[in-house]
Amino acid sequence: MDKKTAGLNDNLKKDTAPKSFTKNPIKGTKFTIAISSAKGGVGKSTFAMNFALALKTVGSKVGILDADIYGPSLPKMMSINEKPKSEDGKSMTPITQYGIQCMSIGFLVDKDTPMIWRGPMVTSAIKTFTQKVLWSELDFIIVDMPPGTGDTQLTFAQEIKVDGAIIVSTPQEIALLDVKRGINMFDKLKVPILGLVDNMSFFETDDGKKYNIFGENGVEKVAKDYKKEFLGKIPIDIDLRVAADSGKPLVETNPNHKISKIFKEMAIRVKGSFL
Repeated sequence: MDKKTAGLNDNLKKDTAPKSFTKNPIKGTKFTIAISSAKGGVGKSTFAMNFALALKTVGSKVGILDADIYGPSLPKMMSINEKPKSEDGKSMTPITQYGIQCMSIGFLVDKDTPMIWRGPMVTSAIKTFTQKVLWSELDFIIVDMPPGTGDTQLTFAQEIKVDGAIIVSTPQEIALLDVKRGINMFDKLKVPILGLVDNMSFFETDDGKKYNIFGENGVEKVAKDYKKEFLGKIPIDIDLRVAADSGKPLVETNPNHKISKIFKEMAIRVKGSFL
């Protein structure tokens, strides 16, 4: 490695090293749980939405913050087509749907509008959602994080009291490379990892035969290697996809579905870690 390259690496390490910040809880909430994937396209947002509703079914008061500024999906998946109200022109009231308090940049812009924003604008939006939204008496706020390990993750980890993170991934090797980066990021920033979830783990036919489309047991192995909890597997299921696309979440509309029961079991387990 030449001197220029070594110097660049040193500067990058300084820029990304944890800094000393005062971490504040999100007002109106007790516990903040970040749902992360590090890799896009692994079903993280669908997981976050159904997990939030599962926490509600086990007796918690829950909110969900869609922190993916560039690709908000909460409005579609929760069938919300209105803008949040502001009584004083400074703060916003979250929109309640299915008994969940919700906030997303998608509520404030047209659904086809691209968010062509630089990092500081994203950071500003995140601070608005965590400081100027009137969350009300929540036990848990679920934060649907964008993919990667960038500005949004750093803002939450350095300035906001995050009580735990759940990492969602498919068992595919390409996805697991980013999961390992995500684990190292949260460990470096001292955010507790509540567990890993193997999403789209397998496809099961009507006759009970299983196909491991994206590989097998990869997430569980990473959890074991990094000494993290493994929360379980969620199979590929068309009912889960249809429910998300239609804005009628599966856990809410069909709580007795086998997938809904998996979410409920995970919710009970995670909730128990805070009691």
